Amino acid sequence: MSIIANPDYMDVDDALKRIGGNMGLYIKLLGRFVEDCQLDELEKALKKNEFTEASRMAHTIKGVAANLSLVKLRAKSADLELAIGDELKRASAFEEFKKTYGMTVQIISDFIAHGYERRSGK
Repeated sequence: MSIIANPDYMDVDDALKRIGGNMGLYIKLLGRFVEDCQLDELEKALKKNEFTEASRMAHTIKGVAANLSLVKLRAKSADLELAIGDELKRASAFEEFKKTYGMTVQIISDFIAHGYERRSGK
């Protein structure tokens, strides 16, 4: 069984262009991303008011998401990075980020487990 990756979350074709069309490498990198989950550490840093560290972590996740063409996670990471310094926006930005992170990990896990099918017309 194969799945069609949700283009709002993953732009597989863009990612493959970045890595020379090597699907095996892309799957390996996605697997590493899932294994190296930094969500708990980011949440701990926010709860401890370690905003410099939390901002650094959000920035790192944003960069990894951009390199892997994880479109929505990159955007939510950028939103969080900006909101960390704003006490009024921080909590809601983190909740949106957390939801998107979880959905992205689920989509990646399905993608790795079931394969990938390109949409017709691409």
